[in-house]
Amino acid sequence: MNDTINLLMNHKSIRKYKYEPVTEEQLETIIAAGQMASSSSNVQAYSVIAVTDSELKAKVAGFAGNQAYINECPVFLVWCADMYRLRETAATQAAGVETYENTMENFVVSTIDVALAAQNAAVAAESLGLGVVYIGGVRNNIEELSEVLGLPELVYPVFGMCLGVPDQDPVLRPCLPLKAVLHRNGYDKEQSLAGVKEYDETLSAYMRERSNGKQSATWSEMMTKRLTEPARLQLKSFLDGKGFMKR
Repeated sequence: MNDTINLLMNHKSIRKYKYEPVTEEQLETIIAAGQMASSSSNVQAYSVIAVTDSELKAKVAGFAGNQAYINECPVFLVWCADMYRLRETAATQAAGVETYENTMENFVVSTIDVALAAQNAAVAAESLGLGVVYIGGVRNNIEELSEVLGLPELVYPVFGMCLGVPDQDPVLRPCLPLKAVLHRNGYDKEQSLAGVKEYDETLSAYMRERSNGKQSATWSEMMTKRLTEPARLQLKSFLDGKGFMKR
């Protein structure tokens, strides 16, 4: 173990923040660290909207499920996949030549790029003593959120991230056992599902501790519920309207 691995192994989602600001220096350092993440062919197909205005933050929170910690954190980051910048850059260099910014491949590239950058930023924030939590709820009302943030064509909000000084120290959430996710020289279906059975017991015990005995759901039960309830089905038509995945 070293300091970096210890930091990674102790990641906790923070949903309660102190009334302390995130400095401009901290914010810029965190985003700069995000920029150092790997990027496919150096396209860097992402942008970040830092929301600090309280009224705008309240609107964003309303679109994202009214999660209180969005309002309470000093900075809310909206991480966006961004092919607009690339398209406009290419247009100045290749006038009259067909471009392919709207392919499925470039949708995947931009989504991966923003995820890699955000995780770098999350680790950087934690190294500075700050806390984060990812917010997938920005996709709940994705069209309204995009409009209020002025997102142009070929830009979509992938997830949000609360950022601030932690005012809680939650219990460390256990992950799937390594054998469920690490396969050697090919996918082992039996090993993967055996890991799930083991994890069901571990997570159920965690849920009981976290909720003081009020909850004991297994991971299998949680994931079954997730897969049997439709969510954000409007996303496909929204992305199509934004110019993604045309071919």
